[in-house]
Amino acid sequence: MSRAFIFPGQGSQAVGMGSALAQDHAAARAVFAEVDEALGQNLSRLMFEGPAEELTLTANAQPALMASSIAVLRVLETEYGLDLSRDVAFVAGHSLGEYSALAAAGSLSLSDAARLLRLRGEAMQKAVPVGSGAMAALLGLDVEAASAVAAEARQGEAGQSEVCDVANDNGAGQVVVSGTRAAVERAVALAQGRGAKRAVMLNVSAPFHCSLMAPAAEAMRAALDAVDLRPARVPVMANVLAAPMSEPAAIRDALVAQVTGTVRWRECVAAMAASGVDAFYEIGTGKVLSGLVKRIAAGTSATPVGTPAEVAAFTL
Repeated sequence: MSRAFIFPGQGSQAVGMGSALAQDHAAARAVFAEVDEALGQNLSRLMFEGPAEELTLTANAQPALMASSIAVLRVLETEYGLDLSRDVAFVAGHSLGEYSALAAAGSLSLSDAARLLRLRGEAMQKAVPVGSGAMAALLGLDVEAASAVAAEARQGEAGQSEVCDVANDNGAGQVVVSGTRAAVERAVALAQGRGAKRAVMLNVSAPFHCSLMAPAAEAMRAALDAVDLRPARVPVMANVLAAPMSEPAAIRDALVAQVTGTVRWRECVAAMAASGVDAFYEIGTGKVLSGLVKRIAAGTSATPVGTPAEVAAFTL
């Protein structure tokens, strides 16, 4: 069996995340305590108890999801005999989940990953005035058709060009576009006439993974230049490359590019499967990525590992 560990992105957060694992495992409690200290905030209490509207804030959700994922990983390592470099062929994460993957692979320390994700969330939120940007899911279109829709949607009134970029190619006919609100609304209307099964605006606080995020990309470049990045001990399948990376310079460049670039999740999963991975494990909170993997890579298995029962069922 060839395994890949995959790490969820924003939207998978839920009140109570990590709570049962922390009750049962000292290794999980240690992760949450380190993240709390790094951020100077009792983030774990917010994760365990809510309120949901505060946990959902980008600056909280991003480090919270990373903490939940690394807590699961540490339990697997300390109590179930996992050796990541021996037992896992690739790691990958969806958007912010790439930071979780890098922390898992030893390229980022847990504290640095938490601080970077807090900054990333804040920078993304500040990059665009609230309400002026939007994102939409185009369901039933492949990335080529969605890209054509986005290109046409960029043309506003009187020929004025606006932003509408492909933000996520999630696979299984699920593509997300991001940009100025008017352009994204045009994309929704256009997609419905181009064969989309559904085209829906998303309830998000900012237009992630599009060129409007350029100020946030520059903030991340400065922050990453000040962080000690180490070679990854397991190849990390990069969102923007759909190819593995392990060296610090490549990792830094990919994380900066990821802020404005497309999350090429379909290609990432397909590349890992083509390299021989036949078992994917979604480490942390939720089951979103497991569902996508099953539709992208036929013949592979995809298993969520987040609750104490799921952790206990994990076998090497």
